[in-house]
Amino acid sequence: MPTPAQNIANVMGAYTRAATGAGKGLDARDKPAAGGDEFADLVKGALEEARKIGERSEHLSVQGIRDNADLNQVITAVAEAEVTLQTVVSVRDKVIEAYKEITRMPI
Repeated sequence: MPTPAQNIANVMGAYTRAATGAGKGLDARDKPAAGGDEFADLVKGALEEARKIGERSEHLSVQGIRDNADLNQVITAVAEAEVTLQTVVSVRDKVIEAYKEITRMPI
């Protein structure tokens, strides 16, 4: 499974190819998968990574309560999970806002 950094690199590469190839036909590597699977895979991968971060944070928190984990690791994992959750909520809010904006567009 690609990491979020790899997903971002893939997206940036796609944007770069699209910008430099404006007005030209798409070649085989630039064709999007049927139904926008590339974007769906990007979102799915990001959500899966967020879930893993949350699970790791919970696991380390339990280990910390049992006094089996380093306190610095527990604090770092919880802070990372908090930032990840804030990011997911922020992205969700932006998607909802964009959907509402699209529904308000005149046809």
